[in-house]
Amino acid sequence: MMPTVIHRTREELEDQKARLLEEVNSSYEDLRDRAATYNLSMRELDVWHTIEGIDYLLEGDC
Repeated sequence: MMPTVIHRTREELEDQKARLLEEVNSSYEDLRDRAATYNLSMRELDVWHTIEGIDYLLEGDC
């Protein structure tokens, strides 16, 4: 069985990233800085890991 691949445009990824930040009521910089000091709730940590994945995908799209 072939793995499922989800294709998203750059705009869709950026929109998802913005929605995630809104969900945890945080800016990217604040979330990044608090992640660096291990000062995130479990929900914020989940969001941060998702954002890191989105950033990785956006990096490869340049």
